[in-house]
Amino acid sequence: MPHGTRKREVGRGERVLPGVWRLRLPLPWPGVPHCNAWAVAAGDGIVLFDTGMHEPGSLAHLERALAQVNLKLEHVRLLVCTHAHSDHYGQAATIVERSGCELWMHPSHQHQTQFGDDPEAALDRRIEIARQSGVPAEPLAAYKDAAKGRNTGVKAIVLPDKELVNGVKVTTDLGVWEVHETPGHAPSHVSLHQPERRLLISGDHLLGRVSIYYEHGWSPDPVGEFLGSLDVVERLDARLCLSGHGRTFTDVQAHIEANRKLVAERVERHLKVLAEGEFTAFEVVARVHAEPVTAGNANWWLSETLCYVEHLQATGRARRLPADDGGPERWTVA
Repeated sequence: MPHGTRKREVGRGERVLPGVWRLRLPLPWPGVPHCNAWAVAAGDGIVLFDTGMHEPGSLAHLERALAQVNLKLEHVRLLVCTHAHSDHYGQAATIVERSGCELWMHPSHQHQTQFGDDPEAALDRRIEIARQSGVPAEPLAAYKDAAKGRNTGVKAIVLPDKELVNGVKVTTDLGVWEVHETPGHAPSHVSLHQPERRLLISGDHLLGRVSIYYEHGWSPDPVGEFLGSLDVVERLDARLCLSGHGRTFTDVQAHIEANRKLVAERVERHLKVLAEGEFTAFEVVARVHAEPVTAGNANWWLSETLCYVEHLQATGRARRLPADDGGPERWTVA
């Protein structure tokens, strides 16, 4: 295989447990080649947890994965989205239309649905946050040009028929799955627990490979929310995790502890930088990471840094310095 060439992913379906099927669906993102939707038997059909991203050919991949386990879209009796990111919600409109099922999702979905309603306004909002964070004008303009008209990964905005909040239950042939709100990765994030079998559908809250992403700008402290959500999941004592990416895993407690350790390390790294002076968030990014800031990683890293410095502010260890004369904000230790 030539250097830099990525193996083409296709939709795949496999049985994980009697009545539980993993639908592995391709993604176009470097380093994140696929996501999982989960089909769980329910009467004469299935409950489908998550959808995969909408892009050219994505529906065919979903149908291919379903067909490999002798299922069809028309078997979907209920669609449950663990959160409103495009790779978990992007094909919801098509699935609802084809199957006639309801969509259940957490009510704090505006981070995705508001973007779909007015993508230009959402892009302008993101650009302004980057400007206030000290991103130079030239790369910011290049990012804005590249982002215009980019595929959002969502077929169409469809709003939930029922809100997934604490106490809601999803009935399947494997028993009842209890909804637990687990924000941090996204304000709309929930995890679903089947207590008798000790199964956990974790979305992107817990992954097989420890990797953390926060949705910035929609809640005051995503890092604090994520840590609180780890406590929520720990109390469930699940023994098998069905995650949004990668294979199933059984060492759930070890994954919880590994996430806590990684968050603590990154918080301390950001605090150490702020102790050296007053910096814009973009300057903090360059000091925190050993690798150069590029067009490919700047958006992710800046969002992450903003979440960490805001967490430090929320916990009394950092302070935000107001911008002077329309310039960028700066951060330092409290």
